[in-house]
Amino acid sequence: MKEKLGNLRLEPTQILVAGFAVVILVGAILLNLPIASQDGRSIGFVNALFTATSAVCVTGLVVVDTGTHWTVFGKTVIVILIQVGGLGFMTMATMFAILLGKKISLKERLIMQEALNQYSLEGIVRFTKYIIVGTFMIEGIGAFFLSFRFIPEYGWIKGISYSIFHAISAFCNAGFDIIGEGRGLTPYVSDPIVNLTIGFLVIVGGIGFSVMVDLMNHKNLKRLSLHTKMVLFITALLLLIGFGGFLILEWNNPETLGELSVGGKLLGGFFQSMTTRTAGFNTIALDAMTNASKLLTIVLMYIGGSPASTAGGIKTATLGVILFTVVSVIRGKEDTELFHRRIPRDIVNRAITVAVIGITLIIVITMVLTITEAGTSFLDVLFEATSAFGTVGLSLGITSELTIPGRMVIIFMMFSGRVGPLTIAYALARQQRKNKGIIKYPEGKIIVG
Repeated sequence: MKEKLGNLRLEPTQILVAGFAVVILVGAILLNLPIASQDGRSIGFVNALFTATSAVCVTGLVVVDTGTHWTVFGKTVIVILIQVGGLGFMTMATMFAILLGKKISLKERLIMQEALNQYSLEGIVRFTKYIIVGTFMIEGIGAFFLSFRFIPEYGWIKGISYSIFHAISAFCNAGFDIIGEGRGLTPYVSDPIVNLTIGFLVIVGGIGFSVMVDLMNHKNLKRLSLHTKMVLFITALLLLIGFGGFLILEWNNPETLGELSVGGKLLGGFFQSMTTRTAGFNTIALDAMTNASKLLTIVLMYIGGSPASTAGGIKTATLGVILFTVVSVIRGKEDTELFHRRIPRDIVNRAITVAVIGITLIIVITMVLTITEAGTSFLDVLFEATSAFGTVGLSLGITSELTIPGRMVIIFMMFSGRVGPLTIAYALARQQRKNKGIIKYPEGKIIVG
């Protein structure tokens, strides 16, 4: 279904892209105001646009320190942009429509279907209500637990505001922090309250709204959907791989985990494994990690979180489909099989396409950055490009030093990482439905491998 806009006819996915762009532009204008900066001067439109894009695309890459540069007004704008970006502007619009008692039209339901990665319109409004209520409840619980750490340290008003800001940022997988001085969450590397609460919020926000609703509706694991089983399996697998990998690679590194107690090392390893899933927080100095850990981080950032979530990357389900396809081919099976189910060929094709487009985009942007950021380490540039694509927000410290062209490239990458895979996936789905029934060409053979 197309929606008229003047003389234009827009597809739902195009409306989504335009909506994100409008929210980013409004955010950039507000952040560019002198009232948003502590020094009372405009930060410059490119820097404001970079920050707004990072917030709406729930990335977390910053050109200035969030805690010290922005005023209360600036931080409020950022956290609102994070919430809108994490839930999606259509979800937020639906929330206000419901509060005002307005009826949700068919056009709006179609756009919501696209935004939430759903196959059917059935129950889409009810599903959106679950998302809204569930999000605020989970963020509230997270803020409650974080307050036990932040209120004693910063006082009631500042402590509560810190708790709310970091709870929203964590659940939306945004990675923005307001601790200040560019430290991230490094002061809390051994703190179980901060590590476990932030970790819980990030993981729940990253598994996807569809999975959360499915888990609430079905207490019996056997009745869970295939999608939920896939997401939970791949998520657990990646967390374990990351946890074990970072512990092995950083255990004796004196600049990261080496000087910590055993408990601190375990918390640090867990947090680093979790945060690479597009969260963007850090409790250790990332630039001090071994090259092997940096490469492992890049791989995990590329994969990202799960579909219909606040996370980015190619998504866990995409990786799962590709991995099980490889296993099925090795075992000599014609179909991709998992959990005693067969995956349709069109889903396999879509997964491969999203993965290939993602890695191609990373390669191209990395090549461009090696030109615009001459003299910067190749690994640092690759890390930055992958972090932007996966909307992760982790950096090896080069974000604030990027040239204007480099910042514009990263802005494009963050926007592409947030809306690109979703748009591509549904564009492919529509094209496949449109092409059904067309005459097929004769089969041809190509030697592979």
